[in-house]
Amino acid sequence: MKDILVTGAYGGMGYATIKALANSGYRVFALDKNIGKAEENIIPIKADITSYESVQESLELVKGYTESLCGIIHFAGVYMLDSLVEIEEDQFRRIFDINLNGVYLINKTFLPLLFCGSRILITTSELAPLDPLPFTGIYAITKGALDKYAYSLRMELQLLDIGVSVLRAGAVETKMLGVSTSALDRFCERTKLYSCNATRFKKIVDSVESRCVPPEKIARKAISIINKRKPKFAYSINRNPLLLLLNALPKSMQLWVIKKILK
Repeated sequence: MKDILVTGAYGGMGYATIKALANSGYRVFALDKNIGKAEENIIPIKADITSYESVQESLELVKGYTESLCGIIHFAGVYMLDSLVEIEEDQFRRIFDINLNGVYLINKTFLPLLFCGSRILITTSELAPLDPLPFTGIYAITKGALDKYAYSLRMELQLLDIGVSVLRAGAVETKMLGVSTSALDRFCERTKLYSCNATRFKKIVDSVESRCVPPEKIARKAISIINKRKPKFAYSINRNPLLLLLNALPKSMQLWVIKKILK
């Protein structure tokens, strides 16, 4: 039986993936801040990926079961919508701590359990390689940085014969969609600098999220990547055609289009 670690294991994408992994013969160490009950081939581990002490405790728990992991899959992350000049400092730091620093801490801590042929799969976002929309910048910045971190890590870990890939997921049918709507409403109520046309901006958000895929599709893709003998660096799923079209325009045209829509 292969052992694998999954972070964000009890979110929509994470839970679908740990169930699929368990049904495929893996023993899964399911790490999250809020965990469920133990299931066949699933060992829940309550942990905060932004805490050094908590991650170290998780390592010791895993080492109580196994001396090696065939892979690590990262789903832990948060969504945030705010303006870059109004966001509170603690919130700015928090999203980096979870979306970027937490991935770094998990990989650094659990590296001794990985071996030649192990895989690391990091879920970033379809926004990672694209230019961000207004007020999604803080989220896109962290995912873009995570994407760059992953490629740098791939460069290094190839020397140890450990593979690193990213899954750039678009809109998925999870609680994250409701979170984005609530975040938009809060921002439009709170902002003092922008005459925020909530109806117009919500149309943009809705267009980005209109073509959702079920989390089970993400799970199948993640397992497929983990099992590949020579996985490539980036895999995309459910790319939004409107975002791709916008990013095909010159940057000056992108700015003009968004200003026309929102101002």
